[in-house]
Amino acid sequence: MLLLAAAAGCAAQTQESDYGVFLSVEGDLNRLSDYKTVVIDAQYFSKEQIDALKRDGKTVYSYINIGSIENFRDYFDTYSDLILGAYENWDEEYWVDAADERWYAFVTGELAPALLDKGVDGFFVDNCDVYYHYPTQRMLGGVAEIMRTLVGTRKAVLINGGDVFLDAYCDGGGRWDDVITGINQESVFSTILWDEGGFGKAEAEDSAYFKDYVERYAAMGADIYLLEYTRDKALIAEIKDYCRQKGFDWYISDSIELD
Repeated sequence: MLLLAAAAGCAAQTQESDYGVFLSVEGDLNRLSDYKTVVIDAQYFSKEQIDALKRDGKTVYSYINIGSIENFRDYFDTYSDLILGAYENWDEEYWVDAADERWYAFVTGELAPALLDKGVDGFFVDNCDVYYHYPTQRMLGGVAEIMRTLVGTRKAVLINGGDVFLDAYCDGGGRWDDVITGINQESVFSTILWDEGGFGKAEAEDSAYFKDYVERYAAMGADIYLLEYTRDKALIAEIKDYCRQKGFDWYISDSIELD
């Protein structure tokens, strides 16, 4: 999962963007009050709470994990036989066979519809990077089939990262807008220092790579959102300036738990 667990602060950096990602917030509507577009894990919100957010003028996207499985989900035991391997830095999470027919049926026939029934405006799709770790044609096709089905709901579909999958899909003749409506890219400017339990500045090569990624798809019409983890005031200013120039939305958090 994109939540990068470590000791950190608990509040987002003050910012002008109205986009916020709150994946560790469970039912606390006040925490979301200053944002117009919010990403939550709607499994832990009621339909009434989501309706209240929308009455307040908010666009609500729900987290949905299609490439890995966490042991705290109520469906873990049912699909644990589809586990492919360990997920680095997350003891509670495992890569899952996203190309399996049972997994496709579950995600598109149960998980996504349950979130839509709560009234969410779209999906924040995590772990299409399963294709990066298991780069077979079968996996590419399986991830693409799930993503096409989500787009077929006519709701917004933001891919979190997913650069290797998306480029491979398009290089193979697919249209980007068949599988996404936008991209949320983490750590274009910042990085997580796992061993030190803190934040740093992204390597120039990595930053250039992800800038190219989001800018290419932005030029095609994709909505772009950046999610950064830092407390560095100079880096925060650099992120904001870049996003303003490019017309991207952003969220800067001083907590990798996104609470």
